[in-house]
Amino acid sequence: MGKFEDILKEYWGYTSFRSIQLDIIESVYNGNDTLALMPTGGGKSITFQVPALAMEGICLVISPLIALMKDQVENLKRRGIQAIAIYSGMTSHEIDVALDNCAYGDYKFLYLSPERLTTPIFRERVRKMNICMVAVDESHCISQWGYDFRPSYLRIAELREQLDPKVPFLALTATATPEVVDDIQQKLRFRNGKVFRMSFARENLVYLVRNVEDKEKHLFRIVENIPGSGVVYVRSRNKTKEIAQMLLREGYSADFYHAGLSMEVRNAKQNEWQSGKTRIIVATNAFGMGIDKPDVRFVVHIDLPDSPEAYFQEAGRAGRDQKLAYAILLYNQTDILKLEQRLESNFPQPDEIKKVYQALGSYLNVAYGAGKGEVYDFNLIDFCSAYKLNMVVAYNSLKILEQEGYLELTDELDNPSRIIFTVDKHELYKFQVAHAELDGFIKILLRLLPGVFSQYVRINEQFLSKSAAIPIDRVYEYLKTLSRQKIINYIPKKRTPLLTFLEERLDNKNLRIEPTRYQMLRSRYLNRLNAMLDYVKNQSKCRSQYLSEYFGQTDSYRCGKCDVCTSRNELNMSKYEFDNILDAIKRNLLESPASLDVLVDSIKGNSERVVQVIRFLQDTGKIIKNDQGLLKWHSTVRN
Repeated sequence: MGKFEDILKEYWGYTSFRSIQLDIIESVYNGNDTLALMPTGGGKSITFQVPALAMEGICLVISPLIALMKDQVENLKRRGIQAIAIYSGMTSHEIDVALDNCAYGDYKFLYLSPERLTTPIFRERVRKMNICMVAVDESHCISQWGYDFRPSYLRIAELREQLDPKVPFLALTATATPEVVDDIQQKLRFRNGKVFRMSFARENLVYLVRNVEDKEKHLFRIVENIPGSGVVYVRSRNKTKEIAQMLLREGYSADFYHAGLSMEVRNAKQNEWQSGKTRIIVATNAFGMGIDKPDVRFVVHIDLPDSPEAYFQEAGRAGRDQKLAYAILLYNQTDILKLEQRLESNFPQPDEIKKVYQALGSYLNVAYGAGKGEVYDFNLIDFCSAYKLNMVVAYNSLKILEQEGYLELTDELDNPSRIIFTVDKHELYKFQVAHAELDGFIKILLRLLPGVFSQYVRINEQFLSKSAAIPIDRVYEYLKTLSRQKIINYIPKKRTPLLTFLEERLDNKNLRIEPTRYQMLRSRYLNRLNAMLDYVKNQSKCRSQYLSEYFGQTDSYRCGKCDVCTSRNELNMSKYEFDNILDAIKRNLLESPASLDVLVDSIKGNSERVVQVIRFLQDTGKIIKNDQGLLKWHSTVRN
């Protein structure tokens, strides 16, 4: 085995790489700027973790997903690899210690959010770090053409001015259209970049779309007929509970999940589902990030997702064990009618956005001209209640303000308690001698928390209480006492969303919602909604092929298993014969409309087979009649 396989075997226990992983690893190791397109579950993290371990120095990993950063850091630590993350909610001293450890310690991975790149403390310290490569996760966020644009990503390329020109950049994404692929390379200033694409086709995943009025009744049929674990996605928090309770009443093991639940409750529900105690989880799109349950047999969408990108990621959580699984989307005419309403709620008018912004400044007590770089605890429900704001409008106003670069809003963070000793071992010993009542507790801290002199270490007060055989109240008392005596720095746990002002608070005259960008983002969002509608209404193109081609895969093929393919299979002809006849029909009708007889006569081959394909194309809406009663090709334009 080569050195990369040796690293894979040593730390992950695998003997070979999957798909294009090795190609990407070799490309970035050889110093090439590289873009990797790998669908959800494709093993993206391996492609930067393995080459970084083969290089001298530290790998900088940029990601907007704090929960995912923390999860990856813990996974690396469990494998004996030194890693650390910097994100909103950490104190300045924590960040200071973390950056020092990266500059002077033996850390291999530094994870941080893009907003942290532009802070003075990072810009100063990064020059002292031996950066071997930069991995940019969720790299589609750099493109205004993409579905999750974040202005902070546009600053990533500035790193090139601070790093050795030979340091390679690896951009990773699970979903990017061809124009986004080009945009990523341009915005990150790729030099002779290489692009690797993993096939978007999932051979074990069957895509089905059902036009049904009674979605709940159809859901019962799905969970009855497909054994195993499943996820049901809906758009509203209330609906998660309603449908979960409905499934429970019918005798199915189910639970609900959404971002409005406390972190403890969410973690408990997720663990019950992952362990198999709960069969079906009914959730909003808040569920799924970092989930790696391989044996999900079905993912059902009861409501229409915002885009093919979102749908592909969520549906892709089924069948990661490579066994047969189903991605089923249920829709009806009501979903189509909701389209305009969703567009308006996602893009409030600029005056409404400014109203929310000013209410936010008042809510957080931020004076005009102040607040830049400040981080605040933020409760959306409390904010909307205090200022009598519609929650959907307020949330989407904040997201637009985020895209305009005025603020950063995180989801609820689970920040556990952590401590660091602020004295050296000699001073600590003198303190223990002088304070015998704290000596036993300090010894337990030292025994349980290796590395606590050089870095912040997580603690669990309940576990300390049990280990020291003292009441929990006394644990808190001891920790606070040690902190007051400046023996440790103790940061109690906190669970709250955070809001950061990236610019000072402005008055309405100076708060600018750029109209061109606003209209472009609105237009792009509408295009993606229309593409999603196009997907569900389409009755002639293979579902898997449709999604692959949406993401620019030109060599896609029919899956033979989706609802479109199985209806076409009823014609009892080969794919080759069907496609040849279809191409001839399309070519002829695009030149000019024709009657059925003229069209059949103009195409070589068995006339009965030609008529079969024409009827199929009429049934699926690809051929329609014009005002003169002639057949014509019905082109649907998709931006």
